[in-house]
Amino acid sequence: MAHALIKATLIPEIVRMIAEKYSISEEEAMDEFYTSGTAEALSDSETGLYGQSALFIFGLFCQEKLRA
Repeated sequence: MAHALIKATLIPEIVRMIAEKYSISEEEAMDEFYTSGTAEALSDSETGLYGQSALFIFGLFCQEKLRA
C-alpha cells in the first residue's frame, strides 16, 4: 500500500521533469513515461525502484531515451 502512495508522489514530479527537459506538454510527458521501461520497472515492487528519488528515476528514463 505504501508503495502506491510513494509512486503517486514520485510520478507527477518525474513527469514535470520530462516535460521541462524535452519541451513537451505534461500530457505528452506522461505518455512518454508510462510507455517506458522505466515506468514498467517502477510499477514492479520487486525492483525497489519506488524507494529511489524522482531525480534518480528521471535519470534512468533519460538514459533509456538515449539508448532508444
